[in-house]
Amino acid sequence: MSEAELNKLEAAFEEKIANEVKIEPKDWMPEKYRKTHIRQISQHAHSEIVGMLPEGNWITRAPSLRRKVALLAKVQDEAGHGLYLYSACETLGISRDELYEQLHTGKAKYSSIFNYPTITWADMGAIGWLVDGAAIMNQVPLMNTSYGPYARAMVRVCKEESFHQRQGYEIMLKLANGTPEQKEMAQDALNRWWWPSLMMFGPTDAESVHTEQSMKWKLKRKTNDELRQQFVDQTVPQAEILGLTVPDPDLKWDEEKGHYNFGPINWDEFWQVVKGHGPCNKERIGARVAAWEEGTWVREGAMAHAAKKSKKEVA
Repeated sequence: MSEAELNKLEAAFEEKIANEVKIEPKDWMPEKYRKTHIRQISQHAHSEIVGMLPEGNWITRAPSLRRKVALLAKVQDEAGHGLYLYSACETLGISRDELYEQLHTGKAKYSSIFNYPTITWADMGAIGWLVDGAAIMNQVPLMNTSYGPYARAMVRVCKEESFHQRQGYEIMLKLANGTPEQKEMAQDALNRWWWPSLMMFGPTDAESVHTEQSMKWKLKRKTNDELRQQFVDQTVPQAEILGLTVPDPDLKWDEEKGHYNFGPINWDEFWQVVKGHGPCNKERIGARVAAWEEGTWVREGAMAHAAKKSKKEVA
């Protein structure tokens, strides 16, 4: 391809981005755009799949049948989200097996929040309220992202995440209005999950190596710091309704700026977890690899059945 032809394609691509026209799988796109989307969509898909693990072991221990059913439905939703997103990622020319291999070998990242342990039932409430609340904050703008398959997948994902957030808040509300021991359990969960939830939005804008390009391509609509501030402003009043205290002595309403000022985040902890040294990093990847290996016979059986069925239909 000549330089003139390449320049023409790039100009047409940039015009689509500027005019809010979705980029579709068969459209020409810069290689960096393709790779950027593979990284972000796969990271999102991996997060949904690994995110099933902290909650899965509480299904049998949930305090009532209603809670068991609701938590089971949530975990199933997360599996579905992962599948939607892997499918969207495959449209960029990467196979599902490659994506799994990247996750299992540590080449690809997933949200650092899922490397923390779930110690009590209140953690199920805190994850729904805080973690899924932060996820919604991140994901709603993605319904307008420039890559068509990703934007369309996010419509259903966001609707279901909204249900998960309300489910978590209801658990926290029940505990906060329960016995002193139950309220203390809810407060303890908030204490442990608050700061990791703020870290979910990624490093500060000054430290983020991807934000500027992602904003230019309209992959992201708001920066990490903007989303983090929005999350704090929305969540602090919810904690006040619960009668719980946000574990930040520096938290204060700024009347002039119209938002909450909050204390410094421990970025050393964030990078330690991202680099694989969090409380549950090895456990999470170990569980995923074991599930993949133990499920080999299921995949092989399904492929054999599909091939047999196809051969029969042809005959």
